Amino acid sequence: MEFGGILGFDIGIILAPMGADVSGPELVAAVANAGGIGLLASPVNGYDVTVKAIQETKKLTKKAFGAGVLLEFDNERTIKAIFDEKLACLEVYWGDFPKEMVDEAHKHGIKVIHQIGSVKEAERAIAAGVDCIIAQGVEAGGHIIGTVSLMALLPRIVDVVGERDIPVVAAGSISDARGYVAALAMGAKGICVGTRFIATKEAYANDYYKQQLLHYTEAETDRTDLYGRLTWRAYVRCLNTPFHQKWRNAPDSIQNDDSQPIIGRTIVYWQEIILRRFAGQVANRTTTGQLQDMVMLAGQGVGLVNDIVPAAEVIKRYVEGAKTIIQGLREKYHPDSTPPTPTTPEDEKWTWVDKFCF
Repeated sequence: MEFGGILGFDIGIILAPMGADVSGPELVAAVANAGGIGLLASPVNGYDVTVKAIQETKKLTKKAFGAGVLLEFDNERTIKAIFDEKLACLEVYWGDFPKEMVDEAHKHGIKVIHQIGSVKEAERAIAAGVDCIIAQGVEAGGHIIGTVSLMALLPRIVDVVGERDIPVVAAGSISDARGYVAALAMGAKGICVGTRFIATKEAYANDYYKQQLLHYTEAETDRTDLYGRLTWRAYVRCLNTPFHQKWRNAPDSIQNDDSQPIIGRTIVYWQEIILRRFAGQVANRTTTGQLQDMVMLAGQGVGLVNDIVPAAEVIKRYVEGAKTIIQGLREKYHPDSTPPTPTTPEDEKWTWVDKFCF
């Protein structure tokens, strides 16, 4: 079991690029400053606004970070901005990402992370030459591309990757250190976290949305396409709020089109947006209106989210908690073993916790 960083970052914890701007400059910078991999939720196909978001992030951190892009939409201008700003990594999700696009990213010195939900998608990502694969289980929050749980999917993806130098990262309801260690035990080199990072001080989510996360459990989320029928029919996992319970079985004809009443307004990356009923946009800090009637994306790990703390504290809990768990396992199952004594500079780079196997 290896414990440590990936892709040149100190810590193998990735901030999911939660849209439209929950993973904004403040949260990305906080994760980067704590040693993790911060991924900015990129604006859709906008060069100038993407550059501005990246530059706002750079004002808050000197550490490397990346950005996430949904390939379901034309994002050529957004990707060009990411290349021009020379970010460390580009996370892609949904849609096609052929080898030519990976090669172009590599020419700009950018590593490509591909989030997938099936073995077949993993095989395509490997063939395209990506640098990292995120295996997303169906229990994850937000958009869900697959139908298989992380426990079943992750070992299969690890086996498909084999000895290739492509770290596999686990995503889906990993809300505390126990999930982190479980992912490592199944062969992952890191974790990608969404819901737990929404409940942080730096997340650009509305305070009402953050507070709701503290009151729901793993049994109170739902996988639905209700909020994406008009422009992008894709499943998401969200809180099963009273509003959602009322409408979750609505017929397919129900969409967030112009016939739906306006329930709020928001500003996303400096652009004002009108929110109609069933809109897929979560509430950010600027959102006003009927917040209780808006979608609240969250994974099944929400039951383990009990407080709102700084992002650095979340990372600290993952790392220190994982080390404590691994140490406890060593003491329980190998009580007579002792940590190796460093004898060379290379030995000093890791401790028995960082390279512990059982």
